[in-house]
Amino acid sequence: MTQDQKPVYVSFSAEVNAQTTEALLAMFADLHNKGVEAAHLLLSTPGGSVMHGINVYHVLRGLPIRITTHNVGSVNSIGNVVFLAGDERYAVPSATFMFHGVGFDAQQGMRLEEKFLRERLDGIQADQNKIASIIHDRANFPDDERVADLFLQAATKDATYARKRGIVHEVRDLEVPSGATVLQLVFQR
Repeated sequence: MTQDQKPVYVSFSAEVNAQTTEALLAMFADLHNKGVEAAHLLLSTPGGSVMHGINVYHVLRGLPIRITTHNVGSVNSIGNVVFLAGDERYAVPSATFMFHGVGFDAQQGMRLEEKFLRERLDGIQADQNKIASIIHDRANFPDDERVADLFLQAATKDATYARKRGIVHEVRDLEVPSGATVLQLVFQR
């Protein structure tokens, strides 16, 4: 960030889906186009679409903007991947991180044949491998603790756990400096 740039904070408190992620990425593209070199993403999300979350992760990592992510509440499911896009990562003391396996919703009356189930299982395993790979690359799990085990636990972890595993660099209260630009993404519910 150049000396004359005010810090920029983007608040995202929504499900990860097509609408919300397109708005988030459009905002970061606009920041890039305006010459912003660093931005903070204030994140709280119940998770959502694996495809959209992985897309956000890779786009944010690819932009020439230094991104700091802050868990300001709960970062769940695919939200963990979005959170890990940050070059620096922080969590407020009461923050939580929830991990679980990937699944699919079956519609009532759906006929489940072997070919369909194999395709779905292959897709689930591929998504879980992508997520585990990102978590492994960006965090610091001990050799005796597999990231995939988090999916089976389907557990919510606190900020202290996240700090010990390198998911966050520091647990601290959020402090937005006076004069900072704060942008809020708002979605119809």
